Amino acid sequence: MAKYRQEYIFGLRAVIEAIQQEKEIDKVMLKQGIKGELFQTLFALMRERGIPFQYVPEDVFKPFADRNHQGVLAEVAPVPYQDIQEVLDQVIAKGEVPLVLILDRVTDVRNFGAIVRSAACAGVHAVVIPNKNSAKISSDAIKTSAGALYHIPVCRVLNLKKLVRELKFERKMFVYAATEKAGKLYTEVDMTLPLAIVMGSEDKGIDEGLLNIVNEQIKIPLKGEIESLNVSAAAAVMIFEVVRQRDASRGTSRGTDLFGGKRKPL
Repeated sequence: MAKYRQEYIFGLRAVIEAIQQEKEIDKVMLKQGIKGELFQTLFALMRERGIPFQYVPEDVFKPFADRNHQGVLAEVAPVPYQDIQEVLDQVIAKGEVPLVLILDRVTDVRNFGAIVRSAACAGVHAVVIPNKNSAKISSDAIKTSAGALYHIPVCRVLNLKKLVRELKFERKMFVYAATEKAGKLYTEVDMTLPLAIVMGSEDKGIDEGLLNIVNEQIKIPLKGEIESLNVSAAAAVMIFEVVRQRDASRGTSRGTDLFGGKRKPL
C-alpha cells in the first residue's frame, strides 16, 4: 500500500490558482478575521466550486510559521476524485452492469474507509460522496480501507439529489435507499439491474429529499435489541447481496467476482 502523506497549499494566490486549475482540494482553512480583495476572490471561488472551508484560530497555523501562509491553508486530496459520468461510460463500454454506492452525510473517516474496502471487494464501480458533510480521504480512511481508496473510483459531486435524478432518468439505473423506515427487505428486491445504493449516516440517516426521489426504500431485518447496524456493516450487507443475486443469475460460483470474471476496479 502506498504511504499516505497529507499535502497542503499555502497562501491566498497559491490557493486561488490551485482552485482555478481544478486541483483536488478537500478543505480550505481560513484564519479568523481574514479580509481583503484577494480573500474576497478566494471566497467567491470556494462558494462557486462548492469547496468546503472553515474559519480557524491562529494557533492552527503555528506548525506552518515558516511558510508564507497569509492565513490560508488548503488540504489537497491525496487521491484524485473521478467524474461519475466518465466512470459509468467506461463501465457500459465494457458491457458490465453498473453498481454505484452513494454515501449521504457519512462523516466518520473510519466508516468511510471500511465502506470503500467492502466496495472494492464486491466489485462496486464507484463510491460517490457529496462535496460537503462527508468524510475526507485521510490517513485513517486510507488505513481502514486497506489501500482500497487507491484502487476504486471515488467521485465527489455538488448535489446528490441532482445525481440521483440523472442516474434514474438519464442512465436508467435503479436507485435503492437503505433505511430502517422501509417496508421492504433488501432481499426482496431485484439487484441484478443497473443499480445505485444510497447509504446514510448512523445518526441522521439519509436526507429526506433523497428518500423522496429514489426508486425504492429497503431495509435489513434486525432481530436483537440494537436498533441499527454500523453503516459500514450495513453497506457490506447490501452490496454483497448484489454479488449473491448477480452470481446466481449468471450461474457463477462463489469464487468468481461480481461480473463472472477477474474484474479490477477502473
